[in-house]
Amino acid sequence: MQLNGTGAIVTGGASGLGRGTAAVLAAAGAEVVILDLPGSPGEQTARELGDNVRFAPADVTDEASVQAAIDLVQERAPLRVAVSCAGIATAGRTVGREGPLALDAFERTIRINLIGTFNVARLAAAAMAANEPVTAQSLPGVPETAERGVIVNTASVAAFDGQIGQAAYSASKGGVAAMTLPLARDLSKLLVRVVTIAPGIMQTPMMAGMPPEVQASLEEQIPHPSRMGTPAEYAALVRHIVENPLLNGETIRLDGAIRMQPK
Repeated sequence: MQLNGTGAIVTGGASGLGRGTAAVLAAAGAEVVILDLPGSPGEQTARELGDNVRFAPADVTDEASVQAAIDLVQERAPLRVAVSCAGIATAGRTVGREGPLALDAFERTIRINLIGTFNVARLAAAAMAANEPVTAQSLPGVPETAERGVIVNTASVAAFDGQIGQAAYSASKGGVAAMTLPLARDLSKLLVRVVTIAPGIMQTPMMAGMPPEVQASLEEQIPHPSRMGTPAEYAALVRHIVENPLLNGETIRLDGAIRMQPK
């Protein structure tokens, strides 16, 4: 699918992977709405990224605010691309010094990372289903393929290599990975594709807050290249997924071949 003139929504778009993705999609000619929490720098980010980027304050778990963001996209162009980058990282052992992990902390992680991702996917898919199929060739030598939309979700290598203290986070991201294939199958008749990216250790605001020695230690665990991934690399994969019609129903690790150790 070609991006020029296409409507796109990016959750968690005010910073990190989401901001990087919004920038790449906007530069390719998409009309982009970045969805992020009201207290985020979303408005400033939208101004910095260009006239074809707008901000919608919303919570991914809230149906009404996500639908409002989708409606905002469709004021300029039909929604054809939805990228979910919003999420939280919760750390805590199942049984720690103060007893068992608080159930509300586990539930909150599942609600934002998994239920929020599904909420965006289902509402975006419903909007895409009303689109006229497009068949513009997106890659040289690739046959024209009728499509209505593409949904890209974000899991994590923690879905497969969860570390000590990551039970909640791994469960939430494992759920995102697990629903990729059934979502793709559900939406195939609507000509909507679904692909998930599972990033490894990436340059994000959360990672930037860690001590330099911790960051260096993590980078040493990555076989090649031995450094953190960047939002630009994540965004480049998003763009390729959108433009390559054969990518569907798959979870792609973007991690430099790292396999996380227990801690």
